[in-house]
Amino acid sequence: MRILKTILIVLSVIIALPLIIALFVKKDFSIEREIVINKPKTEVFNYIKFLKNQDKFSKWNQLDPAMKKTYTGTDGAVGFIAAWESTEDGVGTGEQEIAAIKEGERMDMKLRFKEPWEAQNDAYFITQDAGNNTTKVIWGFKGVSPYPFNIFGLFMNMDKMIGDDLNIGLENLKKVLETQQP
Repeated sequence: MRILKTILIVLSVIIALPLIIALFVKKDFSIEREIVINKPKTEVFNYIKFLKNQDKFSKWNQLDPAMKKTYTGTDGAVGFIAAWESTEDGVGTGEQEIAAIKEGERMDMKLRFKEPWEAQNDAYFITQDAGNNTTKVIWGFKGVSPYPFNIFGLFMNMDKMIGDDLNIGLENLKKVLETQQP
């Protein structure tokens, strides 16, 4: 009987300890990356405000060229939704909606992931005049990892994981825009 009691106590501690630790782990995250593109701000913003253009630069859109895509609304306008469905790892199923546009300066998007896990995050693009017909583009993500899943933040570097993908997308965007004819 003493062994059973000891086993139950040890199991309880193994289960309870991560749940207690998760109470003190940060739940929200914010990740940003930026790049300077040798094109005027208006031209850059007018390109990135169309979600369909992400097929040409976003790493995530390029993971599965055969993914099923559907669109609702007018691309480049608030309320436009680009939905995707894929069986590829790292792509899954979800949708992205243009939530707000401050013309020439900022576009905010709502991301709703459905599979392989459910999550809702915010994303945004900011364009700033960097002088001499160049534009600084900031691409960011914000979200919340709900309790108790926030404990994975201790073992996964979200800034590096997502940030590396943002960097790839921004480098692709730079190539696309700087080689594109006006």
